[in-house]
Amino acid sequence: MAEAAREAQTDPAPTLVGVMGVTFEAFVDGALWWADERLLVVADLHLEKGSAFARRGQFLPPYDTRETLARLARLIARLDPQSVVALGDSFHDADGAARMASADRAGLADLQRRRTWIWIAGNHDPTAPDDLAGEHVDTLAVGRLVFRHEPSTVPIPGEVAGHLHPAARVAGRGRSVRRRCFVGDGERLIAPAFGAYTGGLNILDRAFAGLFARPPTAFVLGNDGVYAVRRSGLRRD
Repeated sequence: MAEAAREAQTDPAPTLVGVMGVTFEAFVDGALWWADERLLVVADLHLEKGSAFARRGQFLPPYDTRETLARLARLIARLDPQSVVALGDSFHDADGAARMASADRAGLADLQRRRTWIWIAGNHDPTAPDDLAGEHVDTLAVGRLVFRHEPSTVPIPGEVAGHLHPAARVAGRGRSVRRRCFVGDGERLIAPAFGAYTGGLNILDRAFAGLFARPPTAFVLGNDGVYAVRRSGLRRD
């Protein structure tokens, strides 16, 4: 933990993102921090995705869970949250928690110690994680905000969700780059996937159509910061 705290001191400063009057800090890791509530939010960890693929004969390096938890540990060491909210699909499938290595389970238990941990149900993990601490809920309401896994199909003020793994292709200087991103319009927000083996869906895809009451902004995760990019600066894949 001490080493994680030293590394965290060099991390880029977060960018402020508003949702219904609540100010979040958005980090380049893809996490949200609500300082007033000391609440850390991460979406779509997809722990044990590597082992899930291996069971189907597609072998990936079996380090995704450890890498994802290490990144999460750095944030927790830096912020010392009172609560952690995992916005669903925390495990890649219903048996993911049972497949975790003992060292990873111990590491997760250490992160959960002395704080409230909320597992929100996702489409990949609709039931409570096997033998792990924390509360398991479908949604979580805190003040004017509601946290859930899958975004509602119509604009819902105050909703913070995951599921869609938003990403943005940003144009500039004759080329483009593709990065994970938050996407929001000040009334609702969709967070990027936090997991090591997770991909991203371009926010200009039709899956995002109709989700926002006004044209949203992409908060793009760069190497040295989170950058707000308007629609005119975005490109399709």
